[in-house]
Amino acid sequence: MAIIYFSATGTTKKIAEYIKNWADGDLIEIIPKEKYTTSDLNYGNDTSRATKEQNDSNARPEIASTINTDNYDVIYLGYPIWWGDVPKIILTFLDNHNLNGKTIIPFCTSGSTGISGSLSTLKNYNKNITWLDGHRFGSGASETEVKNWVNSLNY
Repeated sequence: MAIIYFSATGTTKKIAEYIKNWADGDLIEIIPKEKYTTSDLNYGNDTSRATKEQNDSNARPEIASTINTDNYDVIYLGYPIWWGDVPKIILTFLDNHNLNGKTIIPFCTSGSTGISGSLSTLKNYNKNITWLDGHRFGSGASETEVKNWVNSLNY
C-alpha cells in the first residue's frame, strides 16, 4: 500500500502523515518540478499560476520526483481542493502511471468544498481504476479523525 499525496501548503501532507500512522504503507510525495509560491496560489488573482492551470483543461504541471507505483495494489491519493476540483498535477500523476486495476482511496483537504466534484473528475478520468469514495478533511482535522476513517476502510 502507498500513501501518495500532493501538498502545496503542508495541510494535505499532515493528513498523509496521519494516514501513514494508521495504514501500513509507504509515504510518497508528488513534488512539482516548479514549486508553488504564495502568489501562485492566490485564488483572487485571475493571472495566478494555479488559477491559470485550473482553468486550462490541458494543463499538466510537471512532477519533479519519480514515483514507482508497480508494487502497490492499493493507493491512498491525497490532494488539496483547488477551485472545487483536483489540482492539475494530480492529472499529471494519473497520466504518467498505469493504475489500471488498482484500488485508489482519494482523500482531500479543503476549508469548505466537499470531495464530490474532485471524485467525479477522478472517476471519469480513468474508469479502469477502482475508485473508493474517499474523504474530505478540514485544515483542523485531528489524527483521531483520520485514524477513525482509515480504520473504517478495512484496508
